[in-house]
Amino acid sequence: MLERGPAKKLVVYVNATQHYQGEPTYEAIVRFLHRHGCAGATVTRAVAGYGASGKLHEAHLFGIADDVPMRIEAVDSAQKIEALLPWIYEMVEHGLIEVQDTEVIKHTMAEKSAKEQQKMKHEKLEGQAKMVRIYIGEDDRWGGEPLYEAIVKKLRMMDIAGATVYRGLMGYGATQRVHRSGWLGLSRDLPIMITVVDTEEKIRRILPILDEMVDEGLVVLSDVEIIKYTHSPEAGSKD
Repeated sequence: MLERGPAKKLVVYVNATQHYQGEPTYEAIVRFLHRHGCAGATVTRAVAGYGASGKLHEAHLFGIADDVPMRIEAVDSAQKIEALLPWIYEMVEHGLIEVQDTEVIKHTMAEKSAKEQQKMKHEKLEGQAKMVRIYIGEDDRWGGEPLYEAIVKKLRMMDIAGATVYRGLMGYGATQRVHRSGWLGLSRDLPIMITVVDTEEKIRRILPILDEMVDEGLVVLSDVEIIKYTHSPEAGSKD
């Protein structure tokens, strides 16, 4: 938790249409700060502005894709901000980065309810359990994103112990059409398998969800015996 007292404020200015590794730069920066434990970050969108190029950028009516300035602001300890700066430099090809002295007066977080705290601690899994295998295609979609990603997110929201996605090299399904990796490994709707293991109670709860999400594919259920299930404490994990 961020302590009261001297701190540093990181401010980054980029344009809305700038991208870093396939996503908007401002989103990439916020994800990076979140992943590395920065106390918080806020993005604000300007209505007009210009930078080193001297070109004026303005937001227009209904202009969703306007190339206007985006401001990302984060506050944390001097040690944390200094450690993250080299990666921020790499991400911001064109823009402005500032580091300013500031002082934390108050930093509070809402107390987690007993229910939330319980959810964060997976029960110890051992003995008899159920395994679900889901076979779908790489090109299958759900709500505008790959179906396998949507399924994994849904399982995580439902507090399922874990899920693993496997990308096949070759396979076929109900249509009998063979899918295989193309020249230079380019995808041709390759087969995807998702495996999920948890208690029977939890697995039974997700089956109706999978039935709704998987329009074309295969979902199978089998008995398994868990020999060992361990996971590192979240606080000690590193990205």
